[in-house]
Amino acid sequence: MSSLTAWPSQEALSREGRQVARKRVARGMRAGLVAVAVWGIVAKGGLNPWQTAAALAGLAVAYATVRKYFHVTLRHRLGAGVGLILLLTAGGGLAHLVGSPTAAAVLWCGSAVIAIERLPLAAGVPLAAAALSFFGVLDSGEHTLGSVLTALGLALGGYTVRLDAEARGQTQRLLAQERAARAAEAESAALAERARIAREIHDVLAHSLSAQTLHLEGTRMLIEAGAEREVVLERVIAARRMGREGLAETRQALSALRGELAPVEEFLRELVASEGARLEVTGEPRGLPAEAGLALRRVAQEAMTNVRKHAPGAKVALRLEYRPAEVELEFRDFGRKAPVDKALGVSGAGYGLMGMRERAELLGGALDAGPAEEGFMVRLRVPA
Repeated sequence: MSSLTAWPSQEALSREGRQVARKRVARGMRAGLVAVAVWGIVAKGGLNPWQTAAALAGLAVAYATVRKYFHVTLRHRLGAGVGLILLLTAGGGLAHLVGSPTAAAVLWCGSAVIAIERLPLAAGVPLAAAALSFFGVLDSGEHTLGSVLTALGLALGGYTVRLDAEARGQTQRLLAQERAARAAEAESAALAERARIAREIHDVLAHSLSAQTLHLEGTRMLIEAGAEREVVLERVIAARRMGREGLAETRQALSALRGELAPVEEFLRELVASEGARLEVTGEPRGLPAEAGLALRRVAQEAMTNVRKHAPGAKVALRLEYRPAEVELEFRDFGRKAPVDKALGVSGAGYGLMGMRERAELLGGALDAGPAEEGFMVRLRVPA
């Protein structure tokens, strides 16, 4: 029942989205109908000049009425649409009375087609039946069967046009939904990329600045304690070295964001070489996704910073293992037997290993950290 009272969609009623060829065909059909109506008035009507002028004026009014009808049905205004169809049907009767049967036939047939095409079927079918009844009764003569077949053909044609427009409207809706989905996906990807950039910059600055702050604070304490110049200078040099490392890490992060990462094992070898640690690589080395590689780098850096802060001078060992579906990094220091300060979980202005654990979980991996047999152990696993 709802299909009888439902309007065609606005996408179906609108001309938007139609192919250029379809628009040209539609314009040609309208121009042809108008030409037939004018020809019927001027050449076949047998009217005097005043009657001809009046008939042409009536045709212009009918054309304006049809345009208005298209406008109001696009906005699903049922009362206005029904009224305009009735006006067109009455115009066909008037044209027939004044001796213009061709114009009357065009008005009746056209009214029937557009009524079925653009109105709810519960309203359009009765209006079309009324218009086609006038056409069949008043214009049939001795060709009743032909008029009936013509009327049925026109009704079927109007319904076919309606179905075609609905199919086109459905296609337009699907395209609009697809465009909206793609726009949402692009926006989501942009937000994810901005979050990744922010995370990388935060990690680099947190690691670098926390290490520099540690060295500078130690330098201040040495100066206040009256330490010798060489000792203070050593701390200043260390702080300067950390600044240079921070700058290098910032450049590396920017390169990573451009997809220009060096191999992870190369980075780890440089890291352990500067700290006097050792590195073991097992499994078959391979290229890693950017996010996985960055996670390994940041965890190694953060763990090394924690060793400097909480177990200075401790021996450090790293193990990088390539597995079929993941990669694991184990970082262990052997600085003390007593439990390590719980502050290890938070460093770098509140980020630290807690932030690394969140990063690992976002990638579908895991990070474990806690006291080990002789110190502290950090183990990261990420899919790769």
